[in-house]
Amino acid sequence: MQKRILGSEAAIGADDTSTWLDLESLARVELSSEDPDHPIEAAFRPGFGPGWRAASPGRQTIRLIFAAPQALRRIRLVIDEATYQRTQEFALTWSAAMDAPHREIVRQQFTFSPPNTTQQVEDYRVELAGVSIIELQIIPEISGSPLLASLAKFQLA
Repeated sequence: MQKRILGSEAAIGADDTSTWLDLESLARVELSSEDPDHPIEAAFRPGFGPGWRAASPGRQTIRLIFAAPQALRRIRLVIDEATYQRTQEFALTWSAAMDAPHREIVRQQFTFSPPNTTQQVEDYRVELAGVSIIELQIIPEISGSPLLASLAKFQLA
């Protein structure tokens, strides 16, 4: 049984790690940059560390290429920002094959205003079949300020 207390971040039992795909064994990842102290694996494994962070400022890409097509029913992104006030944009797309067009799942902007608003949790219910590629594009500051993109969690089920 899943239970949700109104006003809480997520449903009790909704973050059960047994339901998340093991992305490290199912997919190859391509990144535009990576801080060696904040590798992408930290975003794939909750509790493994503070998550992924880019090594260079500006737009970043995280692309997962699955060894075999996947059916996806849930996508969860968690972004933390405790230092800078900024407006971030991300776009999440998928494709059935390397040479197939990408289809947009969601494009969203949100504003961080530390110390009050420091985390954004996006939990999408989807019905996607035959996913070979899923790609996340992050613009860490839409004004163009040279800030680093980060991602605390990137989970798929």
